[in-house]
Amino acid sequence: MGSVSDSQIKLVDGSCGYVLHDVPHLSDFLTNLPTYSNPLQKNPAYAGVKQYFVDDEDTVALRAVQHKDGERGIHFRRAGPRQKVYFAPDDVKACIVTCGGLCPGLNTVIREIVCGLDYMYGVTKIMGISGGYKGFYSKNTIPLTPKFVNNIHKRGGSIIGASRGGYVTSKIVDSIQDRGINQVYIIGGDGTQRGAAVIFEEIKKRGLQVAVAAIPKTIDNDIPVIDRSFGFDTAVEEAQRAINAAHVEAESAENGIGLVKLMGRDSGFIAMYATLASRDVDCCLIPESPFYLEGSGGLFEFIEKTLKENGHMVIVVAEGAGEKSGCVDPSGNNLHKDVGLLLSQTIKAYFDQPKKINITLKYIDPTYMIRAVPSNAADNVYCTLLAQSAVHGAMAGFTGFTVGQVNGRQCYIPFKHIIEKTNQVVITDRMWARLLSSTNQPSFMSKP
Repeated sequence: MGSVSDSQIKLVDGSCGYVLHDVPHLSDFLTNLPTYSNPLQKNPAYAGVKQYFVDDEDTVALRAVQHKDGERGIHFRRAGPRQKVYFAPDDVKACIVTCGGLCPGLNTVIREIVCGLDYMYGVTKIMGISGGYKGFYSKNTIPLTPKFVNNIHKRGGSIIGASRGGYVTSKIVDSIQDRGINQVYIIGGDGTQRGAAVIFEEIKKRGLQVAVAAIPKTIDNDIPVIDRSFGFDTAVEEAQRAINAAHVEAESAENGIGLVKLMGRDSGFIAMYATLASRDVDCCLIPESPFYLEGSGGLFEFIEKTLKENGHMVIVVAEGAGEKSGCVDPSGNNLHKDVGLLLSQTIKAYFDQPKKINITLKYIDPTYMIRAVPSNAADNVYCTLLAQSAVHGAMAGFTGFTVGQVNGRQCYIPFKHIIEKTNQVVITDRMWARLLSSTNQPSFMSKP
């Protein structure tokens, strides 16, 4: 797939340690581009808005908490409409592609890109690339109109399909060039974002007037820099339903244990937030916090103690907790053993020993049910902001960027910041301490 170039970040130094990590613009590598007045000036929906446009000097700080004597640090360009656009609406031919696994909100993002392009800018030539990146060169497209996408936010999944892998840069850009596409909207996780960055580099190399805008997608909330990823709120809400069911099952049986496996290959945010939200969980196991089973302070001892005191318990485990398998999927993501099934078998085997407590364990894995649901109200609003910000950025000539919310404001973020690392739960942070105090579980910080 290639690597991401540091040249995609434009550094602008200011006073007091201010540094703007800016994103590329079409005018950086194409000269004498015509500009047009933004159609929003004549849009009735914006007639009552006092400030149509975002000031070009507006930026958003990466760090919300600052010390009075500290440097101002890294900033990103604020997202939003500009006075001038670099595409005539009638000339725009846009495409949307979704890659990777399913996530609540995918259809909402698709809907709002289509409606944003049409209702705000008068763009009518929009297509969906079917089946992920490989759809570019398999010639599978779906015409997208506001009427066609009107109700898709009420359904889970992606109406244009999604897949992992199938990435050949030259063939993808050949397809973009041959079809006359000049705006590419890419929705996907870290592997997809890496691909988007390489596509941008190839488009720049060929000197094409094509804007590449990406929207980060991961149900696990493991993308750095941004406040949260879309679909995460919905996932936590749906995860609570599984936890509630596990609690009912556990409470209704003698020495009942409800074990729930949730998403989180490398980051335990869904498990942590669902645990904090439900208040019915006695133990939460995540990839960032190693745990051990036997001995003083181990999981078995804690289970036995909890069952003796309460008569039942609920355990939540993220899919990446425990030992990694060392395998990867076509997008390069780590694959893990089914830790939920393995843990349920191990717990049963331990308590089947003579002189141990007789337990009733119910194992619940709602993973694919959670991925497939439509997004909730909060995520629908968030998806709208992300989609419209991407549209504003592409129309204004920005390219090679990811859109995301940083400290409550929509920003244009260089790809490198999104893909350089994985966002993880910090187990020395106060949020994890809140969880430990809520569940009263061992910290598993050190084995005796």
